[in-house]
Formats: sequence, structure tokens, C-alpha cells
Amino acid sequence: MASIALPRQAARRSVLVEWLTTVDHKKIGILYLYTTFFFFLVGGIMALLMRTQLAVGNNHFLAAQTYNEIMTLHGTTMIFLWIIPVFSGFGNYFVPLMIGARDMAFPRINAFSFWLIPLGGLTMYSGLLTKTGAAAAGWTGYVPLTEKAYAAGLGQDLWILGLHILGISSIMGAINFLVTIHNMRAPGMTWFRLPLFVWSMEITAGLVLLASPFLAGVLAMVLMDRQLGTHFFIHGSDPLLYQFIFWFYSHPAVYIMILPAFGIVSEVIPVFSRKPIFGYRAMAFSMAAIGVLGFMVFAHHMFTTGLPLALQEFFMATTAMIAVPSGVKVLNWMATLWGGSIKYTTAMLFSVAFVLMFLMGGVDGVFMASLAVDYQIHATYWVVSHIHYVLFGGSVFGVFAGFFYWFPKMTGRYLNETLGKIQFWIQLLGFNVTFMPMHFLGLEGMPRRIAIWNANRVDWAPWNLIATIGAFMIATAILIFLI
Repeated sequence: MASIALPRQAARRSVLVEWLTTVDHKKIGILYLYTTFFFFLVGGIMALLMRTQLAVGNNHFLAAQTYNEIMTLHGTTMIFLWIIPVFSGFGNYFVPLMIGARDMAFPRINAFSFWLIPLGGLTMYSGLLTKTGAAAAGWTGYVPLTEKAYAAGLGQDLWILGLHILGISSIMGAINFLVTIHNMRAPGMTWFRLPLFVWSMEITAGLVLLASPFLAGVLAMVLMDRQLGTHFFIHGSDPLLYQFIFWFYSHPAVYIMILPAFGIVSEVIPVFSRKPIFGYRAMAFSMAAIGVLGFMVFAHHMFTTGLPLALQEFFMATTAMIAVPSGVKVLNWMATLWGGSIKYTTAMLFSVAFVLMFLMGGVDGVFMASLAVDYQIHATYWVVSHIHYVLFGGSVFGVFAGFFYWFPKMTGRYLNETLGKIQFWIQLLGFNVTFMPMHFLGLEGMPRRIAIWNANRVDWAPWNLIATIGAFMIATAILIFLI
């Protein structure tokens, strides 16, 4: 009797191997979210150490060098390992679903982009294991602070290499999003039928693709100055050239970090207001306008460096101008809420708080657009407050809105609404207790990036202590989220 050989069944891979080798956009999105949230916790612990050091004057809880290393890694972690890639996680999971695509355009490149994130992070952190410690020049990496004379150790080089790896990840991810959104939309999915979150990821990917090569180039030049003896910025060359190139990336990077949050909030507010988003096309065009203007404001970080007055006036005008499309978005969110049947879920609370905190951060940013005001508060704690109102009160609150809104879709389970609302109110209160006093510290002249402040400055003492209390309130809120 003839027999038919059955095809051999492939050995079932373990769950761990399945997740480590996956090219599925949903699983990669979840891997992004878990990995970046881990780095968020690491960066948060660094923030608590910094605030503990600054709670009182003449404090020696941390050595000055240790503080500088933690401050450098905190800023780098929160920007490059948390806020930027966490939105790639949401985008990986939801953009293909929203446009009717089966997956991202390049699944293997998508997986490779993700795995570069932990590699880049570990490369930067490996500086902590060297004899001279990690990078300590600040997250901006200004020269001559990155010169061998001030940063002789290997930690600064590892920091640069880690950022290069993360930049490669960002560029490949941006190409993937652009190709996916342009070429893989379902039939009938025209541009003005796209969800606003997809619009935000499209514009963000364009910014990443245009801006990131400038960061890669300027970091490569710093590395060559350090290791090959070139003279791009140091050894008698022009350190201001570094600032020009760095900020040409880093101010668009602010919008890389906030535009996806705009998209998330634009999905959440209409759902829980039970009415369509007000001014859909205005919202899409305003995001595009922000993307364009984002490249035209970068030198407002350099008003005190002696730029020609005409150039300063130009960047002052463009900085004020970029508030217009941002204002359009705020007004449209408010118009969506107006007259709606609002349901205050945790996701909705985070979204409404996002609008308010981003508005506050934007307004104090417009103050700094004024040359006279900027000369007074440049490099003070006012700037620290401003960036955190935009990137924590804005971006991070948007991330938590996304977590609570999309968690059921990703897992089939709801997060606890009662605990979520407790977390929200503690986090909102703690955030303002931490960063609102920094406005006053800035006006009173406290410079940023100092490890030890003079206890004789009694006008700084209460605000620093209050800010530290607020930081631990935020930590309490995050612990509740982990529960």
C-alpha cells in the first residue's frame, strides 16, 4: 500500500525566541513601549538623584563630577531613549492599522531599528564602567566641554557612539513610516481621510529624516576632533559652529517629540467629547506648518552668543510666529470640547492636562522669544522649567493618554481607572510643584547645570526644596502606574 509522507512540522519556537526575532509590527510596537518605559524609569531615578542633591544648599550627597554625569545621561535618556522612540512604538502598532496596511513597509528594517535602541542606550551607559566615568558635558555636548582637556575619558566617546546608533535607528524608522504611509494606504484612504495621529507620524518622520543627519555629522566632527586631531570646533577653531549645527537638529527635535503627542490627543479628545474633531484640515495644516517653521527658529538658543542683531531679530520673529499654528491646535481642541458630552476617563484627563501644560510651556517660551527677556533668563532654571512644561507636561502626558486609551486595544484588558485617576492627580500636582518654582529660580538668577549652590542664597532655598518634594510626588504617581 502506498503511503504519503506528511510534511514535517517546524519545531515550535519558544515565546521568548518569538518575541526576540519578530518582525510583526504589533509586537515590535509593544517591544518599543516596554523598552522605552524602562529607560524612562532609569532617567527618572537619575532625576530623583539630581533633585535630592539640589534640595538644599552646599549639599554633597553627590560629587560634582557624578552629578554632571547623571545630568548628562538624564537629558540624553529622556530625549533619545524615551520620548522619541516611545512614539515610534505607538506608530508601529497603530499606523498600519489606521491606514489599512498589513504591516510596515520594511518589517526587517523595522525590527533592526528597534534593536538599535537598547544597543545605543547600553553603549552610552557603558561609560559608567570606565575609569573616568560617563560623559559629563551635558546632553547638548557643547564644545569645548567635550574637548580632551575637559573630557579626557572614554565615556564622552561612548556617548557620541551611542547617539550615532540611536540616530541610525531614527532615520531608518522615519524612512519606514514615510514609505508605509505614502505607499500602503488602503484604497480610498486619501490624505484628508487619514487619522490625525497618522498625520503627526508622517510629519514627524519627515523632520527626523531631514534633521537627524545634521546631528550625526556634528557628532562625527566632534569625535574626529577628539581622536584624530582635526580642528572643526576646537584647538583654535570655532566652537559656535557646533551650536549652529547642533541646534539645527535639536530644535526640530522638540517638534519630533511633541507632534506625535498632538496626534494622540487629537484621537482621544474627540472620542471622549463624543463629537468629531473641530477643524480637521486646520489641525493637519498646522502640524505641517510647525514642521516647516521648526527649522527656522533654532538660533533663538544662541541669542547671547553675539549673533548680528538683524539675525537675532529674524529668529525672534520666527519664534513668535511658530506660536500661531500651535495656538490653532489649542483653540481647535478647546472647540472640540465645547458643547461636547465629555466623559472624563483617565485618558481624557491626561489629554486635557496635556493641552493646559503645553499651553503654559508655550507661553513661557514666547517670553523667551524676546531678546531683552532672553538675555536675562538664558541658561537659568527658567529654561529648565520651559523645556519640562513642553516635554513632560506635553509629550509625557500625551504618552500616558495613549497608554490608557490604547492599552485595551493592545492587550484586551483595561487599566484600572480608579488607580489611573489617582496617578493622574498626583502626577499633575507633582509636576507643577516641581517645575513651576523653577520659573522663580530662573528669575532670581539660579543658573542651570550647577551641582552645588550656595546656601547663603536664601531666596533659592524654598523653591529648590519645593521642587524636590514635587519630584518625589511624580515618582509616587509612576509607582502607582506600575501597580
